[in-house]
Amino acid sequence: MSVSLIDKTNFESEVLKAQGPVFVDFYADWCGPCKLTSPIIEELSAEMTKMKFVKVDVDKNPELAGHYSIFSIPTFMIFKDGKVVTQFVGAMGKEGFLSEINKAIPS
Repeated sequence: MSVSLIDKTNFESEVLKAQGPVFVDFYADWCGPCKLTSPIIEELSAEMTKMKFVKVDVDKNPELAGHYSIFSIPTFMIFKDGKVVTQFVGAMGKEGFLSEINKAIPS
């Protein structure tokens, strides 16, 4: 799978009404740490086929950023059944992401 770019028009259908867990990356094009984590998120999306991975550009979707109280980027949220099960902020390596995902969605 690849990481889909979504916005306020399809956030509900792609995240809130999705079957299974959804990993949401709130980012901006100008954000250095966001650029560092992007290849890691792509790699995880290819390996973790039971989780959907999406990205939301906070500059183009300020309503979503405000609704979910995104004050720092990158911010990552994992949703399940339309509800946030975890939220974490900042760049990290693959192991850090796997740790956060496994805490939120035990296998």
